[in-house]
Order: sequence, then structure tokens, then C-alpha cells
Amino acid sequence: MMELEIEYLIRSLGIGATYRGYRYLRYGIQLCLDDEDYLLSVSKLLYPQIAKHYGTTSYSVEKDLRTIIKVCWDRGNKQLLQEIALRPLCSRPPSGEFFDILTAHLKHKSRTTSSV
Repeated sequence: MMELEIEYLIRSLGIGATYRGYRYLRYGIQLCLDDEDYLLSVSKLLYPQIAKHYGTTSYSVEKDLRTIIKVCWDRGNKQLLQEIALRPLCSRPPSGEFFDILTAHLKHKSRTTSSV
């Protein structure tokens, strides 16, 4: 069920599956939900794990994630991103912050729906 929620959130932000970074973001969020340590070291832990899973390089993962964050910020649902960040975002968030925002939102949503 969480996988569908992740996909819905990503698409709601204006990021389509036509971007390679879409898959990387979806998988990366799942990793962060399973183990928050990935959020502490995005470049050294998260990117290599995503790269290994998809048979690519950490550099490609980083570049493709930057692209989809730019798409979200420039042409996507920036208002939704601002709302789920729970604070004003004055500029486009870096990858680690983006993962943190989405992961925290999904965790909160999961806790509130499971307690009902």
C-alpha cells in the first residue's frame, strides 16, 4: 500500500514516470522509510544503494534526482511541496532535504491513518 502512496505523492508534485529520476526517487523514499539512516548520508549511502539497485552510477542517480526536483520546483506543484514541507521554502531544496520532506510527510500520513 505504501508504494501506491509514494507514487501518488510523486505524481501529485508534478513529476511523471517519464523521468529516470522518478524511479530513483520512488525507490529512495522507500529506503528512507525503512531506514532513516539513509537521510543522514544521502551521497554516501542512499545514492550508491539506488545506483546498485538500478545498475547505474551514483553520479547518474544524483543528476537525475536533481532534474526531477527542478521539474517539481519550476513546473510542478510547488504549492503542495511548500505545504508538506511545513515551513517556507525560499529556494529549490537539495536532494537530501527533498527526501526528508517527502519521507516525513509519508510517515506522518501513515501514522495518522493507522491510528484512526
